[in-house]
Amino acid sequence: MAENEVKNNEYSAESIQVLEGLEAVRKRPSMYIGDIGERGLHHLVYEVVDNSIDEALAGYCSDIEVIINENNSITVKDNGRGIPTGMHEKEGKSALEVVLTVLHAGGKFSKDSYKVSGGLHGVGVSCVNALSSYLKAEIHREGKIFVQEYSQGKPLSEVKIVGEAADTGTIVTFLPDAEIFIGDRVYKYDTLAARLRELAFLNKGIKLNLIDKRVPEGEEPRSDLFYSEKGLVEFVQYLDSNREKLTENPICLETDKVIPIEIAMQYNTDFTENIHSYVNNINTIEGGTHLQGFRRGLTSTLKSYAEKSGALSKLKFDIDASDFREGLTAVISVKVAEPQFEGQTKTKLGNSEVVSAVAQATTHALEIYLEENPKDAKTIIDKVILAATARHAARKARELVQRKTVMSGSGLPGKLADCADRDPANCEIYLVEGDSAGGTAKQGRNRQFQAILPLRGKILNVEKVMEHKVFESQTIRDIYTALGVTVGTEEDSKALNLTKLRYHKIVIMTDADVDGSHISTLILTFFFRYMPDLIKNGYVYIATPPLFLVKKGNDEIYCWTEEERSAAIQELGKGKESSLKVQRYKGLGEMDAEQLWDTTMDPAKRVLRQVTIDNAMEADRIFSMLMGDDVPPRREFIEQNAKYANIDA
Repeated sequence: MAENEVKNNEYSAESIQVLEGLEAVRKRPSMYIGDIGERGLHHLVYEVVDNSIDEALAGYCSDIEVIINENNSITVKDNGRGIPTGMHEKEGKSALEVVLTVLHAGGKFSKDSYKVSGGLHGVGVSCVNALSSYLKAEIHREGKIFVQEYSQGKPLSEVKIVGEAADTGTIVTFLPDAEIFIGDRVYKYDTLAARLRELAFLNKGIKLNLIDKRVPEGEEPRSDLFYSEKGLVEFVQYLDSNREKLTENPICLETDKVIPIEIAMQYNTDFTENIHSYVNNINTIEGGTHLQGFRRGLTSTLKSYAEKSGALSKLKFDIDASDFREGLTAVISVKVAEPQFEGQTKTKLGNSEVVSAVAQATTHALEIYLEENPKDAKTIIDKVILAATARHAARKARELVQRKTVMSGSGLPGKLADCADRDPANCEIYLVEGDSAGGTAKQGRNRQFQAILPLRGKILNVEKVMEHKVFESQTIRDIYTALGVTVGTEEDSKALNLTKLRYHKIVIMTDADVDGSHISTLILTFFFRYMPDLIKNGYVYIATPPLFLVKKGNDEIYCWTEEERSAAIQELGKGKESSLKVQRYKGLGEMDAEQLWDTTMDPAKRVLRQVTIDNAMEADRIFSMLMGDDVPPRREFIEQNAKYANIDA
């Protein structure tokens, strides 16, 4: 073996690296903020805002302002006490510098400073500093204005006094580092607005203002003020704004004992469970002991009431715990002094004492509500019985689907043109609108790794029907069978055995018109409601066929937008459209197999949009609005969000 090879393979004391200060954050940023894409980029804002919210929870802050600046930097202002700037005895430098440069440093570890906090690990704002090419902290405190600037987590100077202040508060401005983050690094207004709206509901009485200064010169900045007077009650009403409610007002409870608990819930005529849980303003998407306690209290109280009223006497099958949650929208928020989370991501609460506290609070509030509102109580119990009946019917329908899946050896759907490769990681399936386009796609595809499943007509709108109707749909049964996944269980109809998934790219390919968009949304609604794991794991995509073909002789340019069409006309016809042939594709069927391959299916040229869920709460609300019966909010949404749409009167 060569001498240099021996050195390269040597593992000695010199091989051990020690990352000091914020080096670890810059070396492994995803460990601290989740990822270095769009989600991590927005997470930086949440970390700074959470510090201001913690000031509000402590009773020292009422106004928070988030500004997206012209250069895509972020400024977060609050009227709290201001980060301390005095000398830190142990570290030998300003407390402000300690907070911004030392991991696991902050006031959240001291019970005297903060009784409740979301930022418990002390890595939040220091991570933001480490991952920013520039950060400026301006502190208004003790009648003075203190300023310190940083680059990539390192101070550019000592803390300076630059003026006098008549107020108190903290102003943090930062620019995410281009060396760290991938993609376009552009902040999305709607993403930030969704989080600030959520925080306003969870912390009633606090004003959160979002301002976007990235507007053309002469225009007013876009802005929204988020403020909630009633908190979770208004939160539930917002979530259910596109659903038909069963009771006039939400059921709510608020206790401020050892563990402050706030819950609001309301039943609607839908068939899905829509429960969101929070701990110290953190969305615990995996639930935890607070959710467990809520479900326990809800089930035991409603079941006891139903049995005493005699409403269950005629049922020929048992009531399941899930029956009590069908059509329920609820928000659970607890404030825990020392929460035990599963890791820095904080997606699941583990404190065992929270179970009984939330269960008792839920039981107490529900018992009072049911006794004082017998008419509403009957309506709720009738809904539970309907859910149980539908579940029983769904079990039979599910068993029918299960027998027809690949698992049972009954073969694939007749219309499926499968691919030759058997490695799911290499395979993709196109769900194509109509037999005609499906036939073209079969001719144009690469048979080695691309499968085609034509879908005749519009898929069932699962938002409006009971579960058993979903499994009785032939089109939906074909999708389950083609994908190879199991249908789920009675306990969890959304549970999928992803190890049996036959394709790791599921591509929705529909016409580039209003009907095609509707079909695409119907399919996405089905995936979101019944196969969310496919979306969460990044398996679902939307194909983007071109809208136009601009042609002059043998020269042709495919265009996906009006802007591209105009540019193509300028390029080929020097701005004169009369000398060109401009074709508007109204459907996939207008393209031949070769064109469909070149524009939409060739991995080297196509554009696939991956479907993701950044905010499950907002996704749930939008799907309910788009696929529900209430027309006005749907019209308003389309007008605000669609560039090209024909809106019927």
